[in-house]
Amino acid sequence: MNLDIISIGDELLIGQTLNTNAHWISKEMNAIGFTIREHVSIADTEEAILNAVEHAMSNADVVLVTGGLGPTKDDLTMPALNKYFGGELVRDEKVYQHIEQLVTSRGFVMNQNNQDQAIVPNNCEVVHNANGTAPGLWFEKNNKVLVAMPGVPYETKAMITDTIIPWLKQQYELPEIINQMVYTQGLPESMLVEKIADWENALPETIKLAYLPSPGRVKLRLSSLGKDREMLQRSIDEQIEQLKAVIPQYIYSEEQEDMGMLIGELLRKNKATLATAESCTGGYIAHLITRVAGSSEYYKGSVISYANEIKINELNVKLEDLEQFGAVSQQVVEQMALGVQQKMKTDYAIATSGIAGPTGGTDEKPVGTVWIAVATPKGVFSKKYVFGKLRDVNIERAAITALGMLRGCV
Repeated sequence: MNLDIISIGDELLIGQTLNTNAHWISKEMNAIGFTIREHVSIADTEEAILNAVEHAMSNADVVLVTGGLGPTKDDLTMPALNKYFGGELVRDEKVYQHIEQLVTSRGFVMNQNNQDQAIVPNNCEVVHNANGTAPGLWFEKNNKVLVAMPGVPYETKAMITDTIIPWLKQQYELPEIINQMVYTQGLPESMLVEKIADWENALPETIKLAYLPSPGRVKLRLSSLGKDREMLQRSIDEQIEQLKAVIPQYIYSEEQEDMGMLIGELLRKNKATLATAESCTGGYIAHLITRVAGSSEYYKGSVISYANEIKINELNVKLEDLEQFGAVSQQVVEQMALGVQQKMKTDYAIATSGIAGPTGGTDEKPVGTVWIAVATPKGVFSKKYVFGKLRDVNIERAAITALGMLRGCV
């Protein structure tokens, strides 16, 4: 069953408001068996609404619309849908009573705008909005359903959870859908594709694979659709076990995307402690670790050694090595890791030193060059990476890669 989402509002198009509704609705609808065919965001105009609705109703089984049901002149969803479905606007007494109770309970007097919100098309089912004054509208045409809801996220979520999902489940026999994630780190997408090509080509036709790259990681999504959920899950699990044999060192989780949380679990399990010394990442590794509740149990602290004098005075980096090899070097980053390990008295330490960009690179050390070192109870090891030219992406990649290197040691 295909489902389209139409989000109405100029504020979405010009970037004033993030469209969190479409994101949340997609997850909820896919979880109960719908295939999300299309998202569209459109302007608050009758022409845009009518065109989008016509397109969606021609291609999807269910259409969910958010926005434009308020009491102001720029809210045109109600009259546009009434025009499309050919109804008449009438006052709904139950809606009126609800609006009156809601408005007066807050110490206000009903005005004309409040009263007008009780006017709805006479050829739809009203979806109760317990948290607001704009009712939802459930239309049916040619065995298809369109539901319009207000754009306020908490109102939309309650209506979908309490009413719309139960109604859709009554109306449609929905399939089971499984989307299983496998989180990888250490191989860029192009190399990962090549590495697992034989495994991917041998996947059953019932399982679809998607690559979802982000800085420093690639998520693999295995999707399957059918009637027997246990059978679908068993088939996916079998394929993941085969994948683990192909790239065991690159898979870091099937459940936990957050590298900071994963590292925390490993450190806690091994009763180990960690410190960081960051130059080019500027504290981003510390941020990824400390945003996890309870991280004080295993994380001791950081030295943000952006300047060379901090590397020397706080981390015991040798001046002659800085002068001979430069701050972005194996010699310096290893001393940084050992220095912070000794200073914080921890089991493990991470250090980064690099050229995040967009300036500062040379032919020998271009922008994106980063040295990462990990100090362990058994010694220190390091590796050089060349990530790219975008500063923010380089910082994130370096931080994720550093955590990935640590993961292999704990």
